[in-house]
Parts: sequence; structure tokens; C-alpha cells
Amino acid sequence: MSRTMPTATAWWTFTRRSSRRWENNMWLYLLQGLGFGLAAASQPGPFQTYLISQSLTRGWKRTLVAALAPLVSDGPIILLCVLVLSQVPDWFQRFLYIAGGLFILYLAYGAFKAWRGFDANAPRPESKIDGLPKAAMVNVLSPGPYMFWTLVTGPVLLRGWRETPAHGVGFLAGFYIAMIGTLLAIIVAFGSAANLGPKVNRVLLGVSSVALFGFGLYQLWRGVVG
Repeated sequence: MSRTMPTATAWWTFTRRSSRRWENNMWLYLLQGLGFGLAAASQPGPFQTYLISQSLTRGWKRTLVAALAPLVSDGPIILLCVLVLSQVPDWFQRFLYIAGGLFILYLAYGAFKAWRGFDANAPRPESKIDGLPKAAMVNVLSPGPYMFWTLVTGPVLLRGWRETPAHGVGFLAGFYIAMIGTLLAIIVAFGSAANLGPKVNRVLLGVSSVALFGFGLYQLWRGVVG
């Protein structure tokens, strides 16, 4: 009995510390996913332009379903990028962290310039395609998702998955909750009122630039220290 009690106490202490460490890491990956999802959704690009043009021409209610396009089209993109990343050595993954950090800082600078020179009266192109399948096609044919999942979010997802699959799932959950939620907000904002939409988009651009800058520095740090 005297030998069993210390062993049980040590095991209980170990499991409790491990549980706390797991929970802390889980929150870290979830928060990273939320931040990257917000940044990805609010960055100007072909897919975002398509959603905005559809909400302006067809109305926000008929465009809402198009915000789900990444859930349809991103699966093969993520699988391809992660399979490629899983075959490269550790030093190359650290290089990708550094390259991704620099790329994120570049995106942050672009978002800052767009925020500073934002023109609410700038004309926006209209698109003739509509619906979820065509929105997914726009996303697949855009270079943004491939670059984002290779240089930015892919290494984070792979690292979390190797620690425990729950971390990878938490990162993906945070990413798509923030991304889809932000896309829905953009659609509703632009489709509801012409004066409200640009203001909301400018705020999102500002938040995106700050978030991207912070994550860019974090990616650089992970690439340097490993």
C-alpha cells in the first residue's frame, strides 16, 4: 500500500499536467486557426471579389450559400499541400516557416495599404457565374489557397497533427469557423446596404493587417528556433 500511493500520486500529477499542457496547446491551435481564418477571408482576392459582386447583383440571401465553397473545394488542396509537406525534411519545413512568415508580412503590408487607401466608391466588377459549385470552382482556380496552405497554414496544421490529431482538428475548426463566418458577414454587409458594406470591409482589412503582422512574426520565430 505504501508503494502504491506514491505511484498513484505521481501518475495523477503527471496526467493532470499533461492534460493542462494538452488543453493549452489545443487553445493555441484553435486561436491560430481563428486568426488565420479571419485573415484569409478578409484578404482581397478573386474569391472575395466574386462573393462581393454576387451579393451586390443577386442579393445577400441568394449569395450566402457561396460562402461555403471553401468547405467543398479546400479538401483536395489541403491534402495535396500536407502530403507534399510531410515528405520534406525538418530543415526544409523550418525554411517554409520562414518563407511563410515573410509571405504573411507581405500580405499584412498589402492589407495595410488597402486599408489606408480604401475607396468606398471604387467600382467593383460583376460576375456572371453564381451558385455553390461555381463559387467552389473560383476558389480552386485561384492561386491564393495553394500558396496559403503551402506557406502559411500547412506547416502549422502538420505540426499540430503530429503532436496529436486533436490539435490539427482544432486548428481546422478554428480556421473554417472564422473564415466562413467572416465571408458570411461580408456578403450580408455588402448586400444589405451600400453604405454599411464598405465600412465593414475597411474595418476587416485593418483587423486583418494587424493579425497578419502578428502571425508573420510568429511564423518567423518558429522557423528560426524550430
